[in-house]
Amino acid sequence: MSLKLLIDEDSQALPLVKTLRKANHDVVTVNEANLMGQPDNIVLEYASENNRIVLTRNCRDFEALHEANPNHPGIFAVYQEANPLKKMSRHDSRVPLRLTPTRGRSSRYR
Repeated sequence: MSLKLLIDEDSQALPLVKTLRKANHDVVTVNEANLMGQPDNIVLEYASENNRIVLTRNCRDFEALHEANPNHPGIFAVYQEANPLKKMSRHDSRVPLRLTPTRGRSSRYR
């Protein structure tokens, strides 16, 4: 399945954009869309008008925009703080992951 993405200016590193395009995703950066320096609400409006999901590390601002108007194609919010409740994993995200050393191997965890 291919995604239509709009990459926010805080996330438009060339390796990421190339990787997403190589995986056959339809990627447009805010730079390519002439949105550099525009307010976040304009970026989200453009994404909505063009049926694109915003990929951003500006989580707080886009979360506020989503709460104000949840009618949009989507927001991929990439959290970078060390909050285990916001990390994607195969474990239940509501329960912090507890690492315990296995017997005799202090560098291994289960």
